Amino acid sequence: MFLHTHPYKPFLFNEATKLIVGTLPPPRFTTGELKQGDVDFCYGSRDGQLWPILDRIFNLNLKFETTEEAVQQRIDFLKKRRIGICDIVESAKRSKVDASDLGMQQTQLRDIVGYLQQYPKVKTLLFTGGNSKNGPEYFFRKQLKRYQLEFKVISAEVPRIHEFGLPVIPGKEEGPANLTTRTIKTVSLTAPSGAANRAVGSLPAFKKLKDQNPFFSTVDFRVLQYAQFF
Repeated sequence: MFLHTHPYKPFLFNEATKLIVGTLPPPRFTTGELKQGDVDFCYGSRDGQLWPILDRIFNLNLKFETTEEAVQQRIDFLKKRRIGICDIVESAKRSKVDASDLGMQQTQLRDIVGYLQQYPKVKTLLFTGGNSKNGPEYFFRKQLKRYQLEFKVISAEVPRIHEFGLPVIPGKEEGPANLTTRTIKTVSLTAPSGAANRAVGSLPAFKKLKDQNPFFSTVDFRVLQYAQFF
C-alpha cells in the first residue's frame, strides 16, 4: 500500500476570507518526482485546471514551470485576494498509485472546522469537487456531523451552495458581542480536473452554451463558474 501524504501545509493567514478545499495532489508531489511544467505548490499539477482558470479570470500571466518565481506568483495572488488553501485530506493509503479520489483508503482528515475557528475572517469555503464519494464536500459533511452542525442547502443547482453556523469563540471573533454563531457559505465547484469533463459535458447549462457556440469548452464553462465566486 502506498501512503499518500499531503506535501503542503495549509496555506492560511489571518486576513483570509475564503478557503479553497480539495483532497490531495497527485502522488508525484508526495514523492518529489515532479514533471516538467508542474509547479511545486498547491494545485500545481501541469494537468490540473485551477491555476489556468484563475489565470484567465484575473489575467495573471502566470508561469507554469517548476520555479520559485512560479510559486511566488501564486502566493502573491492568494494574499492579494485574501484566499487561503486548506485541503481536507492529510493522508490516505492507496493500493494503486494514482490521483483518483475513489482510490483513497483509510483517509486521515484535517480538521477544517478547527481551522475555521482559528481564522475567524473566513466566510466562504470553495470545494474543488462535490459530494461524490471521497470528494471534499463528502468528507466535510462527515466532519460537520461529528461537530453536530447542520448543513443547509441554499442552491441545489451546480455549483451547489450550502451554509452552516459555526459557534463563535468568545474573544476570538470580531463583531457584535451578542453574536453566538457565524454563517459560513460553501460552494461546490465543478472539479478542475480532466476526470470531471464527462460530468461537465452532461450538464444542461453546458449543453445550452455549447449549442450557442460549438467552440465552447469544458474549461470555458469552469471559467464562467469560478469567476462568480473568486
